[in-house]
Order: sequence, then C-alpha cells, then structure tokens
Amino acid sequence: MTTTAPHRHRDTPGTGPHRVGLVAATAAGRRHARTLAAAWPHARLVEADGVADALRTAWTTCDAVVAFLATGAVVRVLAPLLGDKRTDPAVVVVDEAARHAVALLGGHAGGANTLAAEVAAMLDARPVVTTATDAVDLPGLDTLGWPVEGAVAAVSRAILDGEPVRLVADAVWPLPALPPNVHPGPPTGEHPQDGYRVLVTDRVVPVDDRTVVLRPPSLVAGVGSSRGVPAAEVDALLHRALADAGLSPASLRCLASIDVKADEEGIRATADTLGVPLRTWPAAELSAVDVPHPSEVVRAAVGTPSVAEAAALRDGGTLLVPKTASAMATVAVARHAPRGRLAIVGLGPGAADLRTPRAVAELRRAAVVVGLDQYVDQVRDLLRPGTRVLASGLGAEEERARSAVAEATAGHAVALVGSGDAGVYAMASPALEYADERIDVVGVPGVTAALAAAALLGAPIGHDHVYLSLSDLHTPWPVIERRVAAAAEADLVALLYNPRSRARDWQLGAVLATFAAHRPPQTPVGVVRNASRPDERVHLATLATFDPTVVDMYGLVVVGSSQTRLVGGRMVTPRGYRWRG
Repeated sequence: MTTTAPHRHRDTPGTGPHRVGLVAATAAGRRHARTLAAAWPHARLVEADGVADALRTAWTTCDAVVAFLATGAVVRVLAPLLGDKRTDPAVVVVDEAARHAVALLGGHAGGANTLAAEVAAMLDARPVVTTATDAVDLPGLDTLGWPVEGAVAAVSRAILDGEPVRLVADAVWPLPALPPNVHPGPPTGEHPQDGYRVLVTDRVVPVDDRTVVLRPPSLVAGVGSSRGVPAAEVDALLHRALADAGLSPASLRCLASIDVKADEEGIRATADTLGVPLRTWPAAELSAVDVPHPSEVVRAAVGTPSVAEAAALRDGGTLLVPKTASAMATVAVARHAPRGRLAIVGLGPGAADLRTPRAVAELRRAAVVVGLDQYVDQVRDLLRPGTRVLASGLGAEEERARSAVAEATAGHAVALVGSGDAGVYAMASPALEYADERIDVVGVPGVTAALAAAALLGAPIGHDHVYLSLSDLHTPWPVIERRVAAAAEADLVALLYNPRSRARDWQLGAVLATFAAHRPPQTPVGVVRNASRPDERVHLATLATFDPTVVDMYGLVVVGSSQTRLVGGRMVTPRGYRWRG
C-alpha cells in the first residue's frame, strides 16, 4: 500500500514546514528574533524600508508572524488587512524585554495560542492566551482536528457558561473530555429543534444558530479512472455521489485506488484539493475484497474485478454509495467505523519537570485515564474537566490493561498511564496483549527509573548494560538466576528493578554474590531510592561493602561492570573497555 498525505490543517508554526515571519524594530527585538531564527529553520527576520512595511510583508508572505513590537502598533498596521480567522496568519506579539508572548490573532485556527507557548519557551517568557476555552481549560470546538461547521461561537459560549449542550453522535468517536454540561443526546434524526447541540456526523444535516457540526473522518471514497482523467471530472463525480447520498465531503478520510493509479494526476489533484491522503493498493489485495458489483472487464484490464468499491472497502466498512461512473471515472463511498485511541503514557520517575510535553498532551487529549491510583494522583491537575478516571491499586495490572483496551475498543480516547517508561516493566506489554486492530495505539516514551537513577549516580551506563527485574511474581526464580549469571559473566552493568521487598529479603544478596564471583570487590554499586521525588536518596558502596538491607521496593540498584570506577564520588563506566585515566 502506498500513501500520499497532504495536510488538512496547519502544523504548529514554529516546528512545522510553514513560514514564520519575524519583525523587530529595536536592537533588543532583533536579538530575540535571532534566537527564534536560530532554533526554527522556517523562521526569518523580515526586512523592509520600515517596520510597518515589514509587518505587512510578513502578513502577506508568511503563515505566522512574531512581532517584537508594541501591541497597539501591530493592531494599527494589521487592522486593515484582516480577512478571515481561518485563513489569516497567526500573530504573536512579544514585548521589548521578552517577558510576555501574546497570542494576538489566530488563536485556534491559525495556531497563535500554540505559537505563543513555543515563543515563550524559547525566550523564557510567559505566554498570554485570552481565548476563553483555553483560559478555563476546555477544548475548543475548532481545535479537535476535524472540520467544524455552524454556530461555533454560540455553542462554545454555551459550553463556557455551563448551559446544557447535547452531544449527538452517529457513533462513539475518540473525542477529548468535555465538561459535564455537555451530555449525550438522541440520534441525530430524533433531536428536537431547541437548545444547543454538538452534532458529530458525516451526514448533511440542517444547522441553526445553536448547532455545531463536527465532521469525523468516517468516509473512504474509492476511485477508478481511465488514464488521463481530468481532475474536474473526478471532483464533480465524487461531489455528486456524496450529495446524492446526503454525505458531507468534509468527512472524507481519504481517497483510495489501485496502485497503478498512484500517479494519476486527476485523482491526486482531487485528493490535494480536498486535503486528504490518496491511498493505493495492489491489484492482488483489491481482488480479495468482496464487492457487490464485480466486473470481468475491469479484471482483464487491471487484475482485479473492482477498483472503486474494493478500494473503498479494503479496510472494512459499509458501502454507502455503490460504484457510479462518468465518462472516465468511477467512484464508490464506504463508511468506516470509528477507531478508539489508546495512548500508553510513561509519566517519568515522578518529578513534573521530567514528564515529557507529549505525555502532558496525551493526558489532556484523553477522555478516559486509566492507571495505578498513586500515578493518577500525580497528574490529576493536568486532566481536563469531564475526564473519566479509572484508578485501581497495586496488583491490578491486568485489570487496568483490560479496562483501558475495552474503553478504547468502545471508541473512546484513552490514556493508560504508568511510571517511568510504560514499556519498561510497566503497562504497555499487558495492554498490547489485548489490543487488536480495532484501535489506534500511541506509545509515549518516558524517562525510566534507570535513566533517572543513572543520572544521579554519574555515568554508570556509559557502556553495555542490562535491565533485570528480581521480582518472581511473573518470572520463576531459577530463570532470574540464569539471567543474572549470564549478565555477570558477560561483564554487563546491571540495573536491578524490584530488588528487594519484605517477602523477598534474601534474593538481592544472592544476586550480588553472583556478580562478586565475576568482578573485583571494589566494583561500585549504587542504589537510588525514589529518584526525582522529594524523598530521593542516593547511596554508593562497592560489591565488598554493600548492605542489601538499605534497599526496598522503591529503590533501584546499579551494579557496575569490572571497568566501572568511582571518580569524584560518581560511578563512571568508560565508553571503551580500556580505562582512560
């Protein structure tokens, strides 16, 4: 399968492929602008005869503008140029001292709110965002990544004011958490024509001044054609087929075809105009799809009895528009069921500043958060109002994994959280044992306990190393013993998870004895307890002097290799086996 994927929406201005114009009038402003230009390849200082001309040039030639000017001056210059917030550039204004980055224009649609946060992070400033939904920590209806139609401002105001708003959806989609005053309503064909509504549908529906329609990416249009088909013909046929079926083109997920049409300009141009990817499949895969209207003529020409219907149904779904043809093109449309979203999030070792921005973003995107109660408590302040929390205690790992997958399979946006990295002795493995192709899975890496501990100890893992868990709850002790012996014989630095508990009070001593049989007695051993947390504790010793009783389940033990040394009170393992003194 091949895919070409144009962007439906703008990327983040600072980090995406779009142009950021920097405008400054003073030496300080130019200095701040150079800081951004050095960090962002697509940002440049806009030069002109005067600052007003530079600002106008940036407005007309860039996707976003960062102006190191007074807010009033920027408003006076740009006011005559304002057009539509959906197409105008984002504008962020930074003061002379770089204390504040103000999202002035294009907060949501243009990405100014995000850009203000990025600028602030680069300049050690404070982002100033006045968009109402952002101010009260609610997701804006125009920030969900889907096309939106109707009374966005009126319904957003109703949500902010706590008025009842009905969420009416044709299916369960992985939306972020919405506040409690947004509650489920009856199917779209049964709602009364009063009150505020958020409709989630791919169907063409009447819209009034109290209704917003979110267009989920539920439709796949299969397209076949003769060679050289004009884009106008493909576009007209597709829009006519959608209109006849009462379907919105804004809900198209992609166009799909046979791989020999991957370079068909008329089909590619139509996908580009719609802002959706073009996916193509080999004839052998399309011929395996059961379709209602196969054609032997088509099979003889391209090796499959169907192109349009088979491509629309290649990933499942329900055929809504059987193949319909024009002189040179054929289209068919299928509706695909929503796919839930499971983000498996590593929260890091405990400190908030060791939690990645991506982890925070996934927590705020989720409608359901699942995790160990003590880990969920660490991030409750990050969750949006209306987030459903499924927390449980120690020993319920399988239950948490099953719950998270079940919620995602039901169509929700779920974050399953764990400490450190979720893939290291944590929740990723048990969850993915149950997850199947019905859900999208996103892995969010985190700073592991081993990395946090190693940073506190010095540089103990500068060369080859191994992670070993000493817990025999899931692994028989004889297996653990063999792995420890192999690591000791291989002279690997060993990071020992779950090293000791009240029920397992002798195993750590046995493990250290195994390492001592293969390494000098002065080999450093370190233990870090609760790395990055308020009661953090670091202890250094050697294989000859280490006392296992100082260790509990909140600690991580690092056993050096034969080359590890103590240098300045820190564990250091050289990058080469030859010690560089």
